[in-house]
Amino acid sequence: MSRQVDDERLEDLDPGQRRLVVREALSVGVATGAYGISFGALAVAAGLDVWQAVALSLLMFTGGSQFAFIGIVSGGLNAAPAAIAASSLLGVRNGLYALELTQLLGVRGLRRLGAAHLTIDESTAVAVSQDAVRASRLGFWLTGVSVFVLWNLTTLGGALLGNRLGDPRAYGLDAAACAAFTALLWPRLRSRDAVAVGALAAVVAVVLWPSLPAGVPVLAAAFAALLAWRAPGGSAGAPTPGAQATEVRGPRNGGAA
Repeated sequence: MSRQVDDERLEDLDPGQRRLVVREALSVGVATGAYGISFGALAVAAGLDVWQAVALSLLMFTGGSQFAFIGIVSGGLNAAPAAIAASSLLGVRNGLYALELTQLLGVRGLRRLGAAHLTIDESTAVAVSQDAVRASRLGFWLTGVSVFVLWNLTTLGGALLGNRLGDPRAYGLDAAACAAFTALLWPRLRSRDAVAVGALAAVVAVVLWPSLPAGVPVLAAAFAALLAWRAPGGSAGAPTPGAQATEVRGPRNGGAA
């Protein structure tokens, strides 16, 4: 069955639902993209020129690994093991995202390459938080593109301003991105089981954060949440938002080939 026919079997989004997805996607895109100014300023401070900083954001486009790279540039080889370990874990995380999104997006050819480049925390979070396939796809592409455009523009701005910004972390832009993720999570906490699983994951991440490399506490928290969700008496019987969206497509639409 062709992708066009598969798409025709999906339910149309009503205007209200479309506005909600657009609002979520753009709010996450703005909050996350603004943090690119921090990367641009720190990259120049580490010794990169403006165009090297811009090229990293265009081609690498994975914030955690970009910060790990400039950590190596500024700290020398002594910082390399921790930075490489952290960026590798972030890569594993994106690979896990791809397993979920391959079926959900149903992309082929060049669009599949574009989807791979835009598969980041933010686009994945907005996509899987929707209850319908069209909403998930709209959320993924709109979030991914908005973050990509704003991240690169603010990287350029931060690199051009450089030291005149002072310490970019003082502006709290990293907190804005966290707030956007919290806003996405909050509507999903509709039961005591969901709240308990979320609280468990948060505790695991906070406890492990001081002693483990960046990325590891998040993976450990996700694993703990999965174990709690699958435990007898847990929420395993209820489909996750991403699963709900995938199921709407029906058995004949098996994802990208």
